[in-house]
Amino acid sequence: MEITAEYKDWITEVKAKVRSSQIKAALAANSELIRFYWELGQMISEKQVKWGDNLIDLVAKELKSEFPDMKGLSRSNLFYARQFYIFYQDTEKSNDSLDKLSNNMLDKVPWGHNILIFSRSKSIIEALFYVQQTIENGWSRDILALQIKSKLYERTGKAITNFTTTLPDTKSELAQQTLKDPYIFDFVNMTARSKEKDIEEQLTQNILRFLLELGKGFAFIGRQYRLELSDKEYFIDLLFYHIPMQCYVVVELKNKDFQPEYAGKLNFYLTLVDKTLKRPTENPTIGILLCRDKNNLEVEYALQDINKPMGVSGFEITEILPDELKSSLPTIEEIEEQLKIDGNGED
Repeated sequence: MEITAEYKDWITEVKAKVRSSQIKAALAANSELIRFYWELGQMISEKQVKWGDNLIDLVAKELKSEFPDMKGLSRSNLFYARQFYIFYQDTEKSNDSLDKLSNNMLDKVPWGHNILIFSRSKSIIEALFYVQQTIENGWSRDILALQIKSKLYERTGKAITNFTTTLPDTKSELAQQTLKDPYIFDFVNMTARSKEKDIEEQLTQNILRFLLELGKGFAFIGRQYRLELSDKEYFIDLLFYHIPMQCYVVVELKNKDFQPEYAGKLNFYLTLVDKTLKRPTENPTIGILLCRDKNNLEVEYALQDINKPMGVSGFEITEILPDELKSSLPTIEEIEEQLKIDGNGED
């Protein structure tokens, strides 16, 4: 590429932009940094059409020479800045596209998270889903990478349920988005002869990882939770409480393909929990039936005339979870405190 007077004027403008961002970044670190990368990506994208593909290499050398102690100006980061701008630029045709995106979510997550999201998402809708989930759940970069790898966007809200007919409109959509299909149990070791209780035990031994897969808001109550009716004992596979929805959640696990009779048994358990555990101020108990596989039409027919809210999802055993993974889940003490607040301090 020929170093022209036009290029020299332009690179001077880029350097001025860097100096300006250094000052502003001290006042509003992440927000200004995201804006800086957007504007830098825009400048490179527009000039690369004219000056060719090796523009990024040349700019990286210029900036390293001018700002030797400043991080974030490497060739790879300039490439990501350009990709960032190109990925989101078509969301709005007006000049304030970044303002509208930024005011919503983009500048509320770190640059490293943003890179993961726009470089691995297939669409802007998918990308903004992960941005929003990161903000709401306070995900670390490792957890975000895990959720993207497990295709959380594609799984969320896909379970077959009867929520629209068994829950009020204000609750059914939230409940639907709470469920996934399939669930990914990447921390469970399976053998050919594994039974439901073997899987249950591993889920409870790894309860923080299980809660991470279930999603935000779930608090673990117990495994093989005992209830009584007419001097008879019944044991629920896994019992949870969903704090935002203020309801119990019964999870039944079947290491087999879905059978219609499973829905009937789960319906009975939901009635039992509603009659014995649910307080008048709490919402109806929700059931989640997890099966190894299912025929969707068969599931729809099985749920059609059931009057208790439940959903049916598959689950998969994979090996994608790192050995060391810190979650942003609440502690047991925080969960207990929140339950006391939601229950107005009642036991």
